[in-house]
Amino acid sequence: MLVLSRKKNESIVINDDITIVVVEIRGDKVRLGVEAPKEVPVHRREVFDAIHRNELAGGDKAASKADAAGAGGDA
Repeated sequence: MLVLSRKKNESIVINDDITIVVVEIRGDKVRLGVEAPKEVPVHRREVFDAIHRNELAGGDKAASKADAAGAGGDA
């Protein structure tokens, strides 16, 4: 992991097209602004994890339905 120190209004650039800006520092909270192309999804970690949990659960349900449908036909 790369660790950087930044002050308010300073930024970092990722891959020429993503910019992270320190918008505000208040106590132990830092507000960040993210500028990225529309096709690049940007999520808070807890939202990202929830999306992936839902995708996995949906995939498990689809796999279970496929297994159930296939179980009676080939036996």
